[in-house]
Amino acid sequence: MSRTRTALLAAMALVAGVTGTAFAADPGGAGTTAVPCTVDYKIQNQWSTGFTAAVTITNNSAAKSSWSLKWSYAGNQKVTSGWNAKISQSGAAVTAANESYNAQLGTGASVSFGFQGSYSGSNAIPATFTLDGVTCNVDNGGPGGPTDPPDPGGPANRVNNPYEGAKVYVNPEWSAKAAAEPGGSRVSNQPTGVWLDRIAAINGAGGKMGLRAHLDEALRQKGSGELVVQFVIYNLPGRDCAALASNGELKPDEIGRYKTEYIDPIKAIFADPKYASLRIVTTVEIDSLPNLVTNAGSRPTATPQCDVMKANGNYIKGVGYALNKLGDVPNVYNYVDAGHHGWIGWDDNFAPSATLFKEAATAEGATVNDVHGFITNTANYSALKENNFSITDNVAGKSVRESKWVDWNRYVDELSFAQAFRNQLVSVGFNSGIGMLIDTSRNGWGGTARPAGPGPQTSVDAYVDGGRYDRRFNPGNWCNQSGAGLGERPQANPAAGIDAYVWMKPPGESDGASKQIPNDEGKGFDRMCDPTYEGNVRNNFNMSGALPDAPLSGHWFSAQFRQLMQNAYPPLS
Repeated sequence: MSRTRTALLAAMALVAGVTGTAFAADPGGAGTTAVPCTVDYKIQNQWSTGFTAAVTITNNSAAKSSWSLKWSYAGNQKVTSGWNAKISQSGAAVTAANESYNAQLGTGASVSFGFQGSYSGSNAIPATFTLDGVTCNVDNGGPGGPTDPPDPGGPANRVNNPYEGAKVYVNPEWSAKAAAEPGGSRVSNQPTGVWLDRIAAINGAGGKMGLRAHLDEALRQKGSGELVVQFVIYNLPGRDCAALASNGELKPDEIGRYKTEYIDPIKAIFADPKYASLRIVTTVEIDSLPNLVTNAGSRPTATPQCDVMKANGNYIKGVGYALNKLGDVPNVYNYVDAGHHGWIGWDDNFAPSATLFKEAATAEGATVNDVHGFITNTANYSALKENNFSITDNVAGKSVRESKWVDWNRYVDELSFAQAFRNQLVSVGFNSGIGMLIDTSRNGWGGTARPAGPGPQTSVDAYVDGGRYDRRFNPGNWCNQSGAGLGERPQANPAAGIDAYVWMKPPGESDGASKQIPNDEGKGFDRMCDPTYEGNVRNNFNMSGALPDAPLSGHWFSAQFRQLMQNAYPPLS
C-alpha cells in the first residue's frame, strides 16, 4: 500500500490532534462542524514518467443526484485514462464527473474513481478540491516524486504463484449451503470462486453479498498470513454465444456498458488500498474466446450468435479491456479461461486458440504482462488424469485416438492438456512464467461406476469406454452431468506448470435449468440441460446426460451436491 501524507487546508491546522479529515475548525469557537466534503487522493503507483491514482469523495452535505469534482495541478501532470468517472482536462484544470451508475451521492456516502496520468519532474499533489463548487478538505498521499521507492506488491513484485504459502477464501454463503446438506460439513470449509455474473452482483444481487462484502470478509479470514480470494469475471456482451443457459444481461453491441458499468466499478473496488494486502485472483470470461474458434465461421458447430460476436470483435475487446484495467491493480492476478481438453484439444483448435488468446491479451491497451496465467476446465467435468489408457496406446490395430470417445483428440485428460497448452501459449508470446489452474470441483468421477482398471482389448472402443473415469456420453456434455463427483481438493503446486487445483465453480450451483423457467437474470433455457435431449453436432448427437429438475444456472441444486459428495474422488472421509 502507498504510504500516506496528510496535507490539510489552513483551517484544519487549527484542530489539534485530528489526523483524519472529517472535521474542520469552527471559527465561532462553539466546537467542531462537519465539513461539506472530504477528498482522499492517493497515488497508488508511480514510475519515472507516469502514475496511477485513486480518489474517494465523501459527501457530508445534502444528498446529490449528480456530482463534479475539480482540481488543478501545479506541475505538468496529464490524465491519460480513467475509470468510474468522466474525466476531462484543460491545461492544469481537471474535472471528474459522475457516470450514470454512480450519480447518486447521499449524505455521508462515498464514491471512488481512479485514473492514470503522465508527468515529468515532480508530481505534486493538488492542494485544493471542489465538489460542485464547494471546497473540500483533503487527505492525500502517495509517493512524492520519481525518486520514491515503488510500492511493495506492485506489478513487478507479484509473486510467481499467488496460491503458494497462502490460505484461500471460503465464501461464507456457499459454505452455509454446503454445511446444511447431510454430510456437507466434510467440504463446507473448502475455498470456491465468487461469480460476478452481472452488474448487480458487484453491489450484491438477490440478497447476496456484494464484491466489497466478500473482500471485507477476506480481510477478516486473512489474519496475519497471506490469502487468495477468487473471482470469476463473467459478463461479456452477447455472453455464451453457443449456449443459452448462461446467456448474459448485455446485448452483443453493449461493449460500452461492459466497460463502464461492469469492469470499471470492479477495478475501482479492487484498487481500494484497503484491499492491497489480499491476493486477488480473477478467472476472466469463461467460454468466450474458445467459442470464436470452434463455433463461428464455416464450421458445422457454428451458431449465428457466435458469428455476430466474431464479426463485431466485442469478445476480443471485452477481454482485452478487462485484462488491461484489472491488470493495473498491483495485487490482482488475471487467469484467462482456456476451455478444456474436450474443446480445445483437437489439432484444428489447439494452436488457433493460443493465437486468438494472444490477440485478446494485446487488445484495448492490454499486454501479455496483464496475464498471470490460464485456467482450464472451469465449470466443466473433464477428468484430471485418465490412468487406464493413454493417447499413445494401440488396441486391435487401432490408435486410442480412433475411438469414438477420443475422436482424434490429442489429449485424454485435463492435466496433460493444461501442461501442453501452457507450452503452446508461451510459444506464441506469453511470458514463460505463466501458470495454469485446473478446476477440479466436479471432475472426480468416483463412486461405484469408477473403473478399477483398463477395459477389454477386444476393440479400441471397448478398451477406452471400459477404462475411462469420465462417464459422460460425450466430452462435449457440460450441463449438470449425472454421475459426476467432487475432484481433487484445492491445493497449490500440484504438478509441473500448474499453480493450483481450484474449485472455481462452487459445487452444488446449477449449470442451467432442466426446463424453461421465467427469470429476471437474463438466463435462457438450453436443451443440453434437459435430460431427454438427444444432442446436437457439438456433442456428436449424444444424450445430454443432464440431471433432472435442475434450477437456473447459479442457483443451489441440492440433488447435484449430494451426488457430487457421493461420487467424490478422492473419496470423502
